[in-house]
Amino acid sequence: MIYLDHNATTPVHPEVVEALLPFLTEKFGNPSSIHWAGRAVKGAVEEARERVAHLVGCEPGEVVFTASGTEADNMAIKGVAAALAGRGDHIVATRVEHPAVMNPLLHLERHGCTVTWLDVDGDGLLDPERLEGALTDRTILVCAMAANNETGVLFPLREIAEIAARRKVYLHCDAVQAAGKIPLGFRESGIALLALSGHKLNAPKGVGALVIRRGVKCHPLIHGGAQERNRRGGTENVAGIVAFGKACEIAAATMTAEMARLKMLRDRLEEGILARIPGSRVNGSRERRLPTTTNISFAGVEVDSLLMALDLEGIAASSGSACSSGTLKLSPVLSAMGIAPEVARGSVRFSLGRGNTEGEIARVLELLPGIVARMRRGGDGS
Repeated sequence: MIYLDHNATTPVHPEVVEALLPFLTEKFGNPSSIHWAGRAVKGAVEEARERVAHLVGCEPGEVVFTASGTEADNMAIKGVAAALAGRGDHIVATRVEHPAVMNPLLHLERHGCTVTWLDVDGDGLLDPERLEGALTDRTILVCAMAANNETGVLFPLREIAEIAARRKVYLHCDAVQAAGKIPLGFRESGIALLALSGHKLNAPKGVGALVIRRGVKCHPLIHGGAQERNRRGGTENVAGIVAFGKACEIAAATMTAEMARLKMLRDRLEEGILARIPGSRVNGSRERRLPTTTNISFAGVEVDSLLMALDLEGIAASSGSACSSGTLKLSPVLSAMGIAPEVARGSVRFSLGRGNTEGEIARVLELLPGIVARMRRGGDGS
């Protein structure tokens, strides 16, 4: 089995499993309790907070644990809109944001906010000048992701943050795909809010975080107890938080070497596909992107059939497209880049991660050309 869908989720690291298990058994206390059972658990939560902060380059007190990256995005967007409602009601965002950002913005549009949606160019890159021109006296928030989940393309966050700061506007960054893969440098970046997700960097599903820069106004999304310094009610998912912290510690220690290794494998896969399969092309910038991701279109091929053929060979990959009721829905990211529908329909995302090997890449390059050729001849690829 060859797993090339790490942008969707990642396997839990064995050391992360080892770290979390005690918090499912003997370390069962509620971190809000003041007795011995609670104190031991509270210390573990705070240690995890420090590890997350170290990875992204922020202060531990700026980390708010959530149940997911999606919750973190919702908290940032809706929380800022509520906190700054008296100052403005305009938000600027890109058309290639993840649904966890796009759908909360659409919700706010339905409830009185105005959202300006920014296009990207054919490489998936954002023009900072276009962003600056979209800001008004009513703008309170800019949403720009760190790395695109489909293409891996990176946005110029520091330049965007400088523009936002000049206009006294908050910048929220969905960094779910970027964390643990590239340095984020939150402290120096000027970013106001940053969303993270545990299961994208070898921690379990069900835990994430929102980093809120000190002094940034953001109302809670979930009201309840006084957990997370009154910023997110609800008893903490201690085992998940501990696991998330351990995963961040591992990512920080291994990021440079691991990303260099995965970039080498990604480039070998990409170059092999382009050389062996006529009519294939890379979508998005090949210079400004994550070292782990490539999005490739295959002319004359329907992606859902191609993915099923790969699955039959034990190869897991994915697409930005979604098959709903038998009708292929085009990727909004590729559409925003101006990629023709007939090209977008044949686009596959290969995303590498910890555990992928040279042998696996060689196996994919051995099988994929034949599968594509059979599909183009009218076969099912099997």
